[in-house]
Amino acid sequence: MSRAALLVLADGRFPAGGHAHSGGAEAAVKAGRISGAASLEDFCRGRLNTAGLVSAALAAAAALGVDPVLLDSAADARTPSPALRVAARRLGRQLMRAARATWPSGELDALARAFPKGAHQPVVLGLAARAAGLGPVDAAYCSAYESVSGPATATVRLLSLDPFDATGVLARLAPELDVVARAAADAARNVVDGGVDALPAASAPLLEISAQAHAAWAVRLFAS
Repeated sequence: MSRAALLVLADGRFPAGGHAHSGGAEAAVKAGRISGAASLEDFCRGRLNTAGLVSAALAAAAALGVDPVLLDSAADARTPSPALRVAARRLGRQLMRAARATWPSGELDALARAFPKGAHQPVVLGLAARAAGLGPVDAAYCSAYESVSGPATATVRLLSLDPFDATGVLARLAPELDVVARAAADAARNVVDGGVDALPAASAPLLEISAQAHAAWAVRLFAS
């Protein structure tokens, strides 16, 4: 295993399409729920412990070799918002293209054939990590980090927030990210014996509702 592969996969410059998505930050900024570094930190903390935990566990399970088709169904069941399902599959399709070019894999090829319009992004991420020789904890860390780095980066554009302040938010969340990544990896290991029902199903209703409203905006900077 090359741990350096994790740096490539988690790099914001990896061409996986994440730059076009705000992780709900655009809607939160417009609603006044994010107005600066302190409220961004609150938003990211909530996202990390709900949607972030679920995504990290799905990614970790895929990295373990759990059937990605079953995991995709589990991801669908844990994503009530049709708009977020569309966004997750769009991101999955873009990540699939980048991952297959970077770490060619028969498992990635099979998943691409099974979901020509895109599998859920965390499932593809986990399988990409597996193809790169990474383990479930690595996949969980990558996914959990994405769940907060996306909104933080988007808020710099949306509010002209000082990038140093946004980075400070991510640094302060690091201990909680450790906890979430470990919990996600533990849940993924339980899937091997207990099936996909062992995966967390933490809820973030406001993210889901806001995503539906955001998808109907006539003008927006981000796709989700």
